[in-house]
Amino acid sequence: MLRSRYRAPNSGDGMHEYSLVSSLMDEIDRQAGAHRATSVQKVHVRLGEMAGVDADLFRTAFEMIQPHTICAEAELVLHSEPAGWACPLCGRRHPLGATLRCEACDVPLRPDGGRDLVLERLEMEVSHV
Repeated sequence: MLRSRYRAPNSGDGMHEYSLVSSLMDEIDRQAGAHRATSVQKVHVRLGEMAGVDADLFRTAFEMIQPHTICAEAELVLHSEPAGWACPLCGRRHPLGATLRCEACDVPLRPDGGRDLVLERLEMEVSHV
C-alpha cells in the first residue's frame, strides 16, 4: 500500500486529487534527492482526458501541498492528452464517439491514450558538489 507523508485535508472535495498529488510529491522528492536538487522550478504532468482526474482540483491540491515541499516555488504545467480509440491491426486512431470498429480492418477498436496521469519532466536546481 502506497502511503504518503503529505496529509489530506478533512474535506471530501478533491480527496482523490489530493491523494494523487501526495503520491506525486513523494516521487518528486525521490527524483530530487537522486539528483541532489536544491529546488524544483517546474513540474510537467501529462493528464489524460479519461484519467478520472479533475484538472482544477489537481492544481488546487498541488497548491495546497506545494509550500511544504521542495516544489515550494515550482510552476505546475499540465499537458492534456486526448482519449481515443485505435485499431489493433493497422494502428489507425479514432476519436471518442466514433464507431467502435475499424472500417478498414473490420475489427473492434481498443482504448488508446488519455487514461494516464504521468510525471513527464522536472526542472530542478541542482547543487554542484
